[in-house]
Amino acid sequence: MNLAAVETIAKAVLYEGYMLYPYRPSSVKNKQRWNFGVLYPESYSKAQGGTDPCMSQTECLVQSDSDCRVEIRVRFLHLITRSVGKLAMPADELPPEPAFELVDRLQCGDRVWVPWQEAEEREIALSLSKETLIANHSQTFRFAAARRLEPLREAGQVIGIVLRENDTVEGIIDVSAQTDANSGILKLTVRLRNLTPFEDAQGRPREHALQYSLLSAHVVLGVTEGEFISLLEPLSSLRTLASSCQNIGTWPVLIGEAGDRDTILSSPIILYDYPQIAPESAGDLFDGTEIDEILSLRIMTLTDDEKREMRESDQRASQILDRTESLPEEQFMKLHGVVRSLRSLKKEAS
Repeated sequence: MNLAAVETIAKAVLYEGYMLYPYRPSSVKNKQRWNFGVLYPESYSKAQGGTDPCMSQTECLVQSDSDCRVEIRVRFLHLITRSVGKLAMPADELPPEPAFELVDRLQCGDRVWVPWQEAEEREIALSLSKETLIANHSQTFRFAAARRLEPLREAGQVIGIVLRENDTVEGIIDVSAQTDANSGILKLTVRLRNLTPFEDAQGRPREHALQYSLLSAHVVLGVTEGEFISLLEPLSSLRTLASSCQNIGTWPVLIGEAGDRDTILSSPIILYDYPQIAPESAGDLFDGTEIDEILSLRIMTLTDDEKREMRESDQRASQILDRTESLPEEQFMKLHGVVRSLRSLKKEAS
């Protein structure tokens, strides 16, 4: 598996829509986050009539003359709720169980802390032989609930806390494969399901279900002693077989340099084979097609109050602001008017 080639693209998929311009919590679209690749608890999905999915399925084709091996990496974001508390009494050190009051805003030195939703990356890795794939394989996973306190200090004393909490999420990965009798091509199926218990699903809002969901869920596949077949541009002899692949909530494409066939990214966002991050891009902007010049210019037009809200909301948003404001002029100019390729236009027949 070409991890170096896949990492930047997979990272962009993982954080697609994490926070959108104008990168402020008060904007409507940042109050309705987590819209890409969300797999909800099965009970919640059923309560919604299946409109909110609990399962994704990737199907792709592998050509191998020998005993191939498939590497599978399932990745998603796990929601973390960040709360802010003010200690009842300032202390030299944070007690194990401090008495505090949850607040909407707490100033600590030159930084203002506010409640927010963060996320932690999760990954489950499998390595399966062709024999195991044909025999079918299931792998359960579970990430336990956690609660963490971070002290907030002013003038050497702890005056408040940042409380980060996440709920348990769990699920199952079902992997299987079938050999096509005519071509000998292996059809690989990877099904990901969210089996997290979620009680009273009928009456609970989406915001609660997200705490038990797999966010931006996607699958990275790698093969040794074999190669993947493009589902977008298969050989004519394999078009029928390629069209029989059923992908639910995912879009598998080849990753790497053009012609590489050892890695596939199955994304909740529609991509093309061999997607690339523009070399002129200074970093992730989390916003659609990453039109760096336009987004950078818009960030520069934010007022001081808007920039302060952006900086205080989230570390990743703060990094976007710092990066944009420190962007050298020559690097900014590279974002404008880049030509990737030229081709001649044939003269129309008269």
